Amino acid sequence: MQRLTVAGRLLITALILAGVFFAFRYFGGNDALRKLAPKDKEYTESETMPRADDKTAEAAVEESSASSSGSSESEATDQPRQSFSYTAPEPQNGKLKGVVELGASGFNSFIVRIDDQKRWKLEKAEFNNSLVLENMATDEDIRTGLKSYIGKMLDFGVGGRDIQFVVSSGAVKAEGTPKIIKVLKSLNYVVNIVTPEQEGSLGLRAVLPTEFYDNSFVVDIGSGNTKISWKEGGSTKALETYGAKYFQNNTSDETVTTEVKAKAKQVPTDHRKTCFIIGGVPFELAKAVRKDKERYTVLDAPSAYKLENAKSKAGLNIYRSIAEATGCNQFVFDWDANFTIGYLLTIK
Repeated sequence: MQRLTVAGRLLITALILAGVFFAFRYFGGNDALRKLAPKDKEYTESETMPRADDKTAEAAVEESSASSSGSSESEATDQPRQSFSYTAPEPQNGKLKGVVELGASGFNSFIVRIDDQKRWKLEKAEFNNSLVLENMATDEDIRTGLKSYIGKMLDFGVGGRDIQFVVSSGAVKAEGTPKIIKVLKSLNYVVNIVTPEQEGSLGLRAVLPTEFYDNSFVVDIGSGNTKISWKEGGSTKALETYGAKYFQNNTSDETVTTEVKAKAKQVPTDHRKTCFIIGGVPFELAKAVRKDKERYTVLDAPSAYKLENAKSKAGLNIYRSIAEATGCNQFVFDWDANFTIGYLLTIK
């Protein structure tokens, strides 16, 4: 090559490049490049890029498996909840009335607009835990709490004579309740104490629409007790059983299940199409599946809920027992109703 002239070298180089070009065309252009590419650099859309941390990848797989396992145990993922499209009638030119409830877990207050046909609408609700059942409320706690509730109701537009005070049947059983009633009376307030049967009847009056009188029943799972009620002819039947804090008395789940089922089986078979349910634990269950600001939420099946709190687990056991005993598969939580509103509906 050293003896070749510059022109000769250029000619040989041109011939080599031409040969390479025609060989490239012969082997298929881009296909040839893909055939020559190293195999360990080739990935397709269906494959996953290698992870730098294998432990992270393993953890992700385990998490995915656990999630799949959990959803397979949940009836809610296997079949959708039934829809419930009922709309409660609105009051016409109603009057504001208020009620303060002394429950087994604290003071609750409700402001409701009620018309002369007993149509009602919840305008405001407030909840507070005063540790009543644990007997930790002092006289000052009671005075402060009640004055706070009363002041807010007056500011909202409720007349002083239109505010009622109701003691729930569950709270009556608490040791600290007599002291609270005494303070209420010292403030010149009338205290209305209801029995479990009355509470069940009042709850039904607020919760159960007249259109459902002939085929549905009502459950109120409170802390101190649970009320099961339904309409039978022209009267209301109401039964009492364990509340969601039964575990504090060292009562076993099995004992509660047996009694709750026995009580629930007394609901007539033709009244088991729908159960309207209220109470603290049902509130938690409904909150997990509520859509937007709907008033009525259909609960998932009991097996769909995985709860850790002791009270919640106890309430879930009661819910499960009622569902199994009645065979009812539509439990509808009412976000607005409370038995004390039923009490307001009885006042002329």
